[in-house]
Amino acid sequence: MGRVTASAPGKCILFGEHAVVYGQPAVAVAIEQRISVSIETLGSESESWKIDGMQFNPKRHPHVQALRNRLWQHHQGAPNLVIQISGDIPPASGLGSSAALSVAASAALRTARGRWFNAAGQPQNTNSWAEGYSSHFENKELYSVEDQEINAFRSGEDGDTNHYVTDESVVDLDECALLAHSVEAVAQGGRASPMDASTCAHGGIVLLSDSLESDEEYLYTRRLEMPEGERIWHLHSIDLPKSTEEMFLVIGNTGVHAPTSHQVAKVAATIEAHPERMKEIETIGMIARRGIQSLREGDYAGVGRAMSENQIMLQGLGVSCPELENLIRAAAPTALGAKLTGAGGGGCMVALTTNPKQTSEAIELAGGRTLISKFGNVGLSIDESKNLPLWTTKPKA
Repeated sequence: MGRVTASAPGKCILFGEHAVVYGQPAVAVAIEQRISVSIETLGSESESWKIDGMQFNPKRHPHVQALRNRLWQHHQGAPNLVIQISGDIPPASGLGSSAALSVAASAALRTARGRWFNAAGQPQNTNSWAEGYSSHFENKELYSVEDQEINAFRSGEDGDTNHYVTDESVVDLDECALLAHSVEAVAQGGRASPMDASTCAHGGIVLLSDSLESDEEYLYTRRLEMPEGERIWHLHSIDLPKSTEEMFLVIGNTGVHAPTSHQVAKVAATIEAHPERMKEIETIGMIARRGIQSLREGDYAGVGRAMSENQIMLQGLGVSCPELENLIRAAAPTALGAKLTGAGGGGCMVALTTNPKQTSEAIELAGGRTLISKFGNVGLSIDESKNLPLWTTKPKA
């Protein structure tokens, strides 16, 4: 029986959450904590999918259902799967658990499925892909919120199935991030920035901007038609200058459950009712730009200031909460900066510090549960693959 296991890190936003949905810049870092997804085929064709030993419920797992429609289409003959999900990223906490799950699951499904090419060549050369998803292709259908299967094959000669590869080389970071972003949008009612998905896929530090940044490595551009209109984001990776002082992120979990979709919708409703409050979103963008410049210069005191200023704006938008404020105040004396991270309303805060033990202890004394992470953690990885493929799509007639 075949089996594939993939894992992806969570993420922590340094500055720019919520504003990033409206095209403003933001920066996220991959944290050490990860989500792992293992898949294998069921022995009986009559059985339904299973997740963590229980029967699959699409409403409970909208991300998995959306990936199923995009990569593991039942009407094309895909077999049922057993899925095991594990990891140390708390859910609904602003740490990208759903994006990490989606990235890891998309990589596992792609590895298990393999890829058809229209010609033999380099697996990462999208011109030779007969099927799949890429920022180089038209992807409007991929973002459809309709609960229906999508044909992953390209049209015309581009979709000719002349060459087949099944190993880890068929996994593409752009494709996994694109798929994860599309299913995040489905799960969040059509509103989602690509920040979480890209950071969980690529690892390190990711800058999302409303313009091309000449000083950073360009990754790709994402487009999404949201209820408020089309949004365009340009994603980049940031390489930090060498520092003599090691920096840490201490994440404090309030334990308050806070679904991202609710918070995103709350901000959207506020701006719709009071269009003038878009200025607050734009101010968050200005703060993020100052923070980005500080990152480039290795000025971590400046990074911390931008984080704390960002928190003031998020308070004004109404996405903070007393539990978050309590942990942020506790961290402040030993940190360069502290703020909520993610959607807010609960979930987690993050502090930038050179004294992770002190900062962690202060947060825990205030009632939070902490995670400690360094900068620059690795992104998506395929941790196990055997007896491939688990399923081979049939070539066109």
